[in-house]
Amino acid sequence: MDVLRPTLVRIGGRVYRKNLIREQPFPQEEEEDDFSAGPGDCTDDDPCDAFVVETERGFQSRVEVPSPFYKYIIGKKGETKKRLETETRTSISIPKPGVEGEIVIIGQHRSGVISARTRIDVLLDSFRKKQPFTHFLSFALNQPAIQEKFLQFKEEVLEKCSQDHGVSSSLFQNPAKLHLTLGTLVLLNEQEIRKACDLLQQCKEDFVDHITGGKPLTVEVAGVEYMNDDPAMTDVLYAKVHMKDGSDRLQVIADRLVERFVASGLMLKEWDRVKLHATVMNTLFRKDPTEERNSTMTGKSSFKERESFNGRNILKLFENFYFGEVQLDSVRLSQRFSSDTSGYYATSGQLSFS
Repeated sequence: MDVLRPTLVRIGGRVYRKNLIREQPFPQEEEEDDFSAGPGDCTDDDPCDAFVVETERGFQSRVEVPSPFYKYIIGKKGETKKRLETETRTSISIPKPGVEGEIVIIGQHRSGVISARTRIDVLLDSFRKKQPFTHFLSFALNQPAIQEKFLQFKEEVLEKCSQDHGVSSSLFQNPAKLHLTLGTLVLLNEQEIRKACDLLQQCKEDFVDHITGGKPLTVEVAGVEYMNDDPAMTDVLYAKVHMKDGSDRLQVIADRLVERFVASGLMLKEWDRVKLHATVMNTLFRKDPTEERNSTMTGKSSFKERESFNGRNILKLFENFYFGEVQLDSVRLSQRFSSDTSGYYATSGQLSFS
């Protein structure tokens, strides 16, 4: 990193410089990110000091932090915490490992407490981006008729294209988990899951009910397409989806939901628009059958070594394969690496259209 041009991080409408501090790393961590306020630092009358309250002992700020993040604020042998306390002239109290609670910052000066809180917020934001996702927003496509057609697709592909390089039964999606993914989230405790569920309900009231009219959306799943630029070296093959009435209501709902979740800080912005697709074949499945069956999901699994397959014949023979019609009646907050009684992902919460 050029020290004269440090990376800028935007949080809550403010801009901070990201300075790289090389210290003894945590296991699986190679460096520690340190942050100092930039031109957007807080002033006494700035809105960002609203989280600071005056007490008999000075000033105090409380911040809810998932317990897995405590170690990042503490640092090796407590070095990060000590440095924060020394540089901001504050005292920082952190709950015991594994105990959900609040980090409490206490100081004699309002500016010091604000500085400590801001730096903790920026550190947490940085480390959260490194976590593998735990949940995702999804539309379930695993209705019986769709599953039946998918199994027919799988059977015919293996019958006609099994001699093509890399094509095998291990590439196919689990029919019980066919879905559309809107976006991924890192939710590390019950409070964050509840916040995501509450936001879903708020979206229902604010715009979803108006778009759907309180009725399911009729969607057709038809045709296949590939993700990369060479069909002979395919990693992901997906089924295309569209509204039966030709409208863009499904796309509008998906885009607006992601927009809301990004604005809330629960989701990272990856694309300008949600790519609505249903993964049917993925080379990640070949080596890890438990892997979430969607190429757009982020996380460590995205970097696994892939063995591509030749999808030319599949695309030629099944370009217009009709998987069927499905009634979408809810958006689910789905839990990664899980299954419910139907075989679909366990649901932590949902937004129902009716």
